[in-house]
Amino acid sequence: MKRSILVVDDDPILREMVTDLLVGQGYQVECVESAQEGLEAAGKREFDCTLSDIQMPGMDGFEFLGAMREEHSETPVVLMTSFGTIEIAVEAMRLGAHDFVTKPFENDRLLLTLERALENRVLLAENRRLRAAVERTASFGDLVGKSVAMNEIYALIRKVSGNGSNILITGESGTGKEVVARTIHFTGNRADMPFVPINCTAMPEGLLESELFGHVRGAFTGAHTNKKGLFEAANGGTLFLDEIGDMSPSIQGKLLRVLQDREIRPVGGNQSVKVDVRLVAATNRDLRADLATGVFREDLYYRLNVIPLHLPPLRERPDDIPPLAAAFVERHCGGEFRTLSENAIRKLQRAPWPGNGRELENCIERSLVLSEGSEVHAVDILIPGDPDRVDGSLEDAVVRLARKQGLTLGDLGDRYVEAVLESTMGRKSEAARILGVNRRTLYRREERKNAVRN
Repeated sequence: MKRSILVVDDDPILREMVTDLLVGQGYQVECVESAQEGLEAAGKREFDCTLSDIQMPGMDGFEFLGAMREEHSETPVVLMTSFGTIEIAVEAMRLGAHDFVTKPFENDRLLLTLERALENRVLLAENRRLRAAVERTASFGDLVGKSVAMNEIYALIRKVSGNGSNILITGESGTGKEVVARTIHFTGNRADMPFVPINCTAMPEGLLESELFGHVRGAFTGAHTNKKGLFEAANGGTLFLDEIGDMSPSIQGKLLRVLQDREIRPVGGNQSVKVDVRLVAATNRDLRADLATGVFREDLYYRLNVIPLHLPPLRERPDDIPPLAAAFVERHCGGEFRTLSENAIRKLQRAPWPGNGRELENCIERSLVLSEGSEVHAVDILIPGDPDRVDGSLEDAVVRLARKQGLTLGDLGDRYVEAVLESTMGRKSEAARILGVNRRTLYRREERKNAVRN
């Protein structure tokens, strides 16, 4: 890809001369006549380098440099002036300029200065990539994170992974409760035995009972053969019961008996089967509150909560976002070299992430698809609640995707609607407001898509 340079100078003749020179060398060039316009241009896209005059009406080059260092610290700035004194050069460097050229300048001198600035930017990007690789090592098993909270969790896992005590993992949706359960299993003394997960919310009571305990032939309509349950499938290993807070009281009672007797009885059967299973349960509910209302059995709670492990939400551990983001980039980059800019990482760390790690991964995957080049910038990061998602960034990203993939106008419209729905986390009222359509239009569109699939 062509490298881009922003030229800021109030002299139209110099702007034209510099543009001709740089375009002739294969650069992409955007020219503006004031520092304020330069900041606006830099806010809409990220340039590889900026070349700015010092003496300009209104905001001068030094003020422009300070604003660029604050808002776009990764973009090197080269300053130009007709007053080439040592004092000005020293002041420019002190304020963070990459280099300094005096007018009139030789073309070769200017090109060499810009090339050095661009090489420095490449080195900074490589350093970020290496730091990301180091961040990726801030992990334990399949868990990623380096915060104090995550290190405490690593320490607890090391202590408990070798015994058979039941564990109750709590935390908001998307915090990685199943990843913790898998890490406990595969770093413990049952690692060579099965790890069997099941989501207790995903099936009705009768089916869940059959899945957990198995059934015998003829136990119910459709039970044509004997079937082993997940307790037997996990024998010797670990059974992970996700969202156990949604389990019905009837199944809770049968699970309690299994934990007490260490044996299961298949649905419709008369004989019990001994099982040796470590139980790891997880929930995003407040089970203590459910105890008070009778929604969850107190005796089962204490059987499960032998070792409590709480996963804090991502918004409480921003130090974990850089290594997590690096891991998600690695997972979804398709084998290409991709990295996140420092501004992009800072933007990710400022976001609240109500969906936690799952939402962060979704955001990273989307940004990798919609961005161009090896580096993902802050403008490419589309976060629900971020005004950029409707004031330019979302539209720009979809247009970039259309050009990249050769989408038709109809395809582009569909992609844009999907992007808006995703940016609003499926909230059709808000999406309809952004799109300027009636909410019923989105429901009818969804019905048509479902009809086509069926």
